[in-house]
Amino acid sequence: MRNLHFHTPLEYVKGIGPEKAALLKIHLGLKTCGDLLNYFPFRYVDKSRIYTINEINTASAEIQLKGKIISINEIVQNKKKRLTGIFEDSTGTLELVWFNVTNWLIKSIPLYEEIIIFGKINHFNNKFNMIHPEIEKINDPKINSTPLEPIYSNSEKIQKRGINQKFLRKIIHEILLSLENPIQENLSDEILSQNKLIPRAQAYKEIHFPTNYKILQLSEYRLKFEEMFFFQLGLGLEKKYRQSTTPGYLFRNIGNNFNNFFSHYLPFSLTNAQKKVIREIRKDLGRSVQMNRLLQGDVGSGKTVVALMSMLIAIDNGFQACMIAPTEILAIQHFNGIKELIGNMSLSINLLTGSTPTSERKNIHQNLQNGSLNILVGTHAVLEDNVVFKNLGLAIIDEQHRFGVKQRSKLWKKNTIPPHILVMTATPIPRTLAMSFYSDLDVSIIDELPKGRKEIKTYHRTDAQRLMVFQFIKDVINKGRQVYVVYPLIEESETLDYKDLMDGYESIVREFPMPDYQVSIVHGRMKPADKEYEMARFINKQTQIMVATTVIEVGVNIPNASLMIIESAEKFGLSQLHQLRGRVGRGSNQSYCILMTKTELSKEAQKRIQTMCKTNDGFKISEVDLEIRGPGNILGTQQSGMLDLKITNLVHDKAIVSLSKSAVDQLLFSDPKLQLEKNKSIKEFFLTHHLDKFHWAKIS
Repeated sequence: MRNLHFHTPLEYVKGIGPEKAALLKIHLGLKTCGDLLNYFPFRYVDKSRIYTINEINTASAEIQLKGKIISINEIVQNKKKRLTGIFEDSTGTLELVWFNVTNWLIKSIPLYEEIIIFGKINHFNNKFNMIHPEIEKINDPKINSTPLEPIYSNSEKIQKRGINQKFLRKIIHEILLSLENPIQENLSDEILSQNKLIPRAQAYKEIHFPTNYKILQLSEYRLKFEEMFFFQLGLGLEKKYRQSTTPGYLFRNIGNNFNNFFSHYLPFSLTNAQKKVIREIRKDLGRSVQMNRLLQGDVGSGKTVVALMSMLIAIDNGFQACMIAPTEILAIQHFNGIKELIGNMSLSINLLTGSTPTSERKNIHQNLQNGSLNILVGTHAVLEDNVVFKNLGLAIIDEQHRFGVKQRSKLWKKNTIPPHILVMTATPIPRTLAMSFYSDLDVSIIDELPKGRKEIKTYHRTDAQRLMVFQFIKDVINKGRQVYVVYPLIEESETLDYKDLMDGYESIVREFPMPDYQVSIVHGRMKPADKEYEMARFINKQTQIMVATTVIEVGVNIPNASLMIIESAEKFGLSQLHQLRGRVGRGSNQSYCILMTKTELSKEAQKRIQTMCKTNDGFKISEVDLEIRGPGNILGTQQSGMLDLKITNLVHDKAIVSLSKSAVDQLLFSDPKLQLEKNKSIKEFFLTHHLDKFHWAKIS
């Protein structure tokens, strides 16, 4: 075979050819030798022992047996073919079964020939059988024989075309033997030694063909560490580059507006967590480097006050500030909240959304350009090209994961020097994700609720207990409090058995009739003016119950609302359930959340409901959410695609993520431009293999 390299196309590998190479590319996304070497097994089968048929005593086990197939029988039932065979060894017989029968399959089954079969034992009609066994002839040459046989993810379509487990093992073995240059080390001796990592070449060989369990674990550890190390190195280099090349406005003063608000308008004492975060932001703004900070805070932790006080620092230094939110309801909520907080302070604040009338919009544009408007709150409308600031100094993005990279980058272009950026989220991010995905940002956390807030009591109830729940709603309303009832859908679905909003609204109105009760309804298909009207009725206590979809998921702040009913709670994700629950508990009264579900729940739904009932801690909830859904669903397609992890599991490999992050931090502290000779291999590997992912990271 010709000498191969990591970048050699698979069609040039002996035994593959153009047709199989095309199948590997289409179905598995593999184009080069390097792709295939990085296509790691997802599990291993222990083939160190051959069993006898009389030792079989349980289903589900995967075992190997040595013997002969002594008969084959073709059965046609309901126009479908299946094959059954009798396998025999010296201790007894076992039935073998094949479905989806083809002529190729029939011809490939050896009769009366000593073979080894491998597969899962099933129990059917009071006897054991093995379905679709792997068959290995005794005289077949072994591919790098190992007691731990690798199993790769595969597609049934290409298995029928000959790309099965045996084929994949054979090709990977050939590539490892035929590489022109040995697999080069890409970490320094210092990092290898400090983290007790085996050599890279050994790790690649043993991950595919492990000698034993111990060396397999060391190989996995090495390759996971390497994967996270280079990903985090890219983010670290980007951060260093941005800090060294992106200037920021220097806010020297903590002036009248900030001090006046703190002394006379702040409606409550700041928590220690809020004070700590404000100090971190003040320090950033006091340097001539653009701030790029992520503020994490659980629902109700007081992020809005921190955001406002940061904006007041910008205003005290002669600059404007803006805050953008993903929905109109949330933008209106922020606008009203900030307006109420600043009271009669001599500050100009305005709201810009898609619904803002043209005449008002012109005034906003004019006041922004002449500098008389201090604070602009809005939605995506703020990002439009015709929205021009005189001197935007600070931009705050709420629920930043709902904005695309291109949208966020528009804020940078609002000034010659980009404004300071503060991104906020009420959806706590698991520590592993924060380290591995947001390490290019400085992270602040508000992990303390304001004084006087009581923990929300959460209960699980089923449809059979609905009358009891209705009575509890009446008890809450009789105390002068208000209630949310949230549904997942707006209209009835024929395919999904969710409680839908309109049906729910009618049943609530029947149970809580006028004039004793007033009910509001809010959903995403209403006109903005209608939504605002219904919200205003609820805020002003003209209605006691708000029936809504998840449009009230974030931002709605009504301290008098003390009960949240979530219908079909099993259909919501953990993060969404936590966000919805956070709409109550905003005042000093004891608040409650009731999760209504059907009686029969999946294991995953049970885990979500139990987690919600056990804890109010958003960070603990986020860890369980990561465990259930994985990083892709939490980060969203755009962000998670950047991770593209081949072997690391962010749920189970937290320790490795943490150690690799520490190694990157230490490296960039001692050699920020990777200029030292000992780090030459790290720099070369990054430039060759990772620069396309981090094209913004410039290193000399």
